[in-house]
Amino acid sequence: MRVPALIFMLSLTLAVCVHADQPMKIELKNRSSFTMDPGSRNPFWPIGWKPARLPGSGGSAAIIPLTAFVVSTITVDGGAHFAIINGKTMQEGQQFGLVLGPQTYQIMVKKIEDGRVILNQGDEEIIIPLRRK
Repeated sequence: MRVPALIFMLSLTLAVCVHADQPMKIELKNRSSFTMDPGSRNPFWPIGWKPARLPGSGGSAAIIPLTAFVVSTITVDGGAHFAIINGKTMQEGQQFGLVLGPQTYQIMVKKIEDGRVILNQGDEEIIIPLRRK
């Protein structure tokens, strides 16, 4: 009884080896797609994040008071520039969100200089001096 089972297994192995040269074709039943309405929120944005206002989109630029930022430390060492802004370590080119009331503003650290930090919010530059005690 073991001999017929062995012959059966060998014939299956041989059949698989013969058909191994031809790749299996995979047929897709449904192709997925993703479309968004122009006015809808992008689902990949963080919760609560609002896109920056586009230039020329109307409306006035939001005025962020200088008291919303506290620059407590600046480190300038050759090519590395770091600043502690509102208790968080930042470097040039880094973006962060500033929450003022119900609004979240996207801010980018444009330049860190000795004694001050230059931030970008939309097309507006905000110059924050180092807080000295």
